[in-house]
Amino acid sequence: MGMKLRRWPIAVRMLISALVLIAVVLPVAGWLLAWNFREAVNDSFDSQLESLLHVVIANLDDQPVTGAAGALPAPDLGDPRFERVYSGWYWQVTLPDGSSVTSRSLWDQRLQESVVPGPGWKDIQGPVGQQLRMLEQRVHLPLLAAPVHVSVAADLSGVRREESRFQALLAVSLATLGALLLLLIAFQIRWGLVPLRRIERSLKRVEAGSQSALDTDLPEELSRLARTMNMVLERDQKLIERGRTAAGNLAHALKTPTAVLTSLSEQLPDEQREAFLSELSRLNEAIRHHLARASTAGPSVIGQGIDAQVALAPVLRALNTLSSRRGTRFESSVNCPAPVRFEPQDFQELVGNILENAIQWADQRVSVSISQRDGELRIQVDDDGPGMTAEERVQALARGGRLDEERSGSGLGLAIVSDLVELYNGQLELKPSPLGGLLVALVFPSGNS
Repeated sequence: MGMKLRRWPIAVRMLISALVLIAVVLPVAGWLLAWNFREAVNDSFDSQLESLLHVVIANLDDQPVTGAAGALPAPDLGDPRFERVYSGWYWQVTLPDGSSVTSRSLWDQRLQESVVPGPGWKDIQGPVGQQLRMLEQRVHLPLLAAPVHVSVAADLSGVRREESRFQALLAVSLATLGALLLLLIAFQIRWGLVPLRRIERSLKRVEAGSQSALDTDLPEELSRLARTMNMVLERDQKLIERGRTAAGNLAHALKTPTAVLTSLSEQLPDEQREAFLSELSRLNEAIRHHLARASTAGPSVIGQGIDAQVALAPVLRALNTLSSRRGTRFESSVNCPAPVRFEPQDFQELVGNILENAIQWADQRVSVSISQRDGELRIQVDDDGPGMTAEERVQALARGGRLDEERSGSGLGLAIVSDLVELYNGQLELKPSPLGGLLVALVFPSGNS
């Protein structure tokens, strides 16, 4: 699971992080906003009740009171809600003797008062099942020895409806905001990753061989990376060229001494000359073997794609001439519409060595087919020679094995082929050919075609 998470694209990682952040922050912000709104609405509602209580008390202070309920003037608050029966807005004044004067809205009901010395708040059940918020206070009036009990109450349903409407509106708003934020963040991520996509496309073009270096027209951070990678790629290419040049120089330098040694062998007695020439031949084969390995480049990142038919044309012409001399029919088919990502010399060495072996063993016919299919480069060589047993095929594919154990040489051809197949991440398979001899099949992944 950890490996899969580490391979997630950067855009997916950033988008998931943003989604988690939005999913955590917006609900918390919504809860805080709803709580603050509820507190603000409740405070405003309580302030309104407190103001109404003071108005009722002020009306009582301005009127003479004799002590009987019938002589107690009804405060005029100038609010029609206190006149409409069971409107949800009520006031009540209770005298020391238990008699009381109420707003018309209470009709024949009474508020449930409690004995409190100062202002007190409580939630009570009102007429017709209303949930009321009540403020009550004892007040001393002129001409009365004992205080009167003044209460005002209002229905909380309106406040609760406001809270519900606000919460619904808040939920819709936050959901919309979350969706917009996610879209904006997705756009921001896409815009922010444009330079990475540019460098990715540039790298693909380099791999395909359509350009030799990465683009450096990028933001400073990525431009520095691209320049460093270009330096590495350039150094890699120079090392390859230097190695090939050194191998060529060494081969040229060894040519004269070996020719001199061959000439000097003529002066030796027959018995010694035969042994000397045998060892000299082994030395020459070993030199060619290791020089050939040193000159193979492998799939360089900055290698240019090549046209398979153009690259193999001289090789196929030479091998066609060779097969004609041996009386062997040579058939070739090259169908590679897309460039093949091989070093030209490596590609020629690969195909040439396999075909030389096939011509060497064939009786009358050799066939080679090179094609691109399903994103893979496929090379198939058939001959009608004696072929190989299953055991011989396994032995030939072993390190150091040969296709031609019975004939002279060091098996250099197959060694080079094996090295190139390994360098280019390919697969080499030997099996019986429909022509009756050996079929050599090579498959290289899409990176090489």
